[in-house]
Amino acid sequence: MDNDVSAGSTTTIVGRLALGITLLAFGLGSTEVIDGVTAADAVSIAQYVGGVALFVAGLMAFRDGDTATGTAFSALGALWFTWAVSADSQVSANAAGLFLLLFALVALSLTVAGGDPLGRGAYGLFFVSLVLLAVARFADNDGLVKVGGWFAVAAGAVAWYAATAAPAHWPTAVPRRAARRGVTATR
Repeated sequence: MDNDVSAGSTTTIVGRLALGITLLAFGLGSTEVIDGVTAADAVSIAQYVGGVALFVAGLMAFRDGDTATGTAFSALGALWFTWAVSADSQVSANAAGLFLLLFALVALSLTVAGGDPLGRGAYGLFFVSLVLLAVARFADNDGLVKVGGWFAVAAGAVAWYAATAAPAHWPTAVPRRAARRGVTATR
């Protein structure tokens, strides 16, 4: 089996699918765009898919020698597991905002650490989502929660696309075009 696919190893694909599904469920719940569905409804997905499965994918990436992916998936698995098991806890809005802000720093680190453009895009959108959700908690602003939810949906869509692109042989990069017709790009 060829694991050297364009978007990464099989472990990377599984981890990105877990991240994508979790972000989509959480983001759609935060936007409340589906009647009767809230972010609290994503707790089971966040705990098992985003928490446990993503953390295990991170450990598998470490085993394969991929420290960047292992770090990303393990850290994000810890985020989702912690969020899920503490969802029913009564904490202050400021404590919840601080939790989101601290994990926003993790997402920022993953964004600037490098990697392929789709992975960086997903982490960057998730960073923006977490910052907006943190500010929403600090300011008690439901409108910002919905905007942050949409950024989580976008991050989930990018993560899902990144995972699906490899086995489906979809493009993972925008091709470069010559600035003028008849001029070839040189490297």
